[in-house]
Amino acid sequence: MKLGVNIDHIAVLREARRINDPDPLQALGICQRAGADQITIHLREDRRHIHDDDAAAILLHSPLPVNLECAVNGEIIDFVCRHRPLRATIVPEKREEVTTEGGLAVTDKPRGLREVIRRLHEAEIEVSLFIDPHPDAVLAAKELGADWIEFHTGRYANIHAMLYGNLRHTRHSIPELELPRRELKQMLAEELEIVQRLAEHARGIHLRVAAGHGLNYQNVAPIAAVEAIEELNIGQSIVARSVFVGLERAVREMREMIG
Repeated sequence: MKLGVNIDHIAVLREARRINDPDPLQALGICQRAGADQITIHLREDRRHIHDDDAAAILLHSPLPVNLECAVNGEIIDFVCRHRPLRATIVPEKREEVTTEGGLAVTDKPRGLREVIRRLHEAEIEVSLFIDPHPDAVLAAKELGADWIEFHTGRYANIHAMLYGNLRHTRHSIPELELPRRELKQMLAEELEIVQRLAEHARGIHLRVAAGHGLNYQNVAPIAAVEAIEELNIGQSIVARSVFVGLERAVREMREMIG
């Protein structure tokens, strides 16, 4: 299982004070030493954390392959094609969201998506589509010509958090998941089974499979055990743990957990 470390949240800390520290560029060598296989960054349309100069410097200096997440936005796709990361992961974006809330609506054939994939392939960039674990989305990704899919594991993570994370009756509670524990346990098992089945199906039609969003030290093991998933992209939980134990140890601990 490969580990992609999303270092966006290092830039989130920097932007909280709008200064130059911490610099996400300094994370590259640390992540490599700790056993990461890839660096992941998200160049959002509103540049709320990673900026263009961050992305350019990371792509130039990273000792690890870089997976650059981005929306279908002409200016950003131009940037990606100029700087040529190993992979571009196309994700949906809404300005008002705190973090990406769901997968790309690939079954609706978003205008321009097929052309964006063509442009990225011409620049010799692998293309991944960030999708919800749904059979129609897997098939659409294949038809659009993606090389990879990355399953949005937010629902799995939310169910797990409500079942085991003591979120009930707090400001972070998820109202629609305030259910009896037996129901949450069944929902969690069903969601994991869906991810496993669709990952195997995707691999069977020659799509490479990654997963990410909401994965942390408490919930990652069952997802990491899905054989057809070959890569996990994890950021917030690693950076949060690094506040207490340091980035190298935080990455190494996650590396050991996913095998």
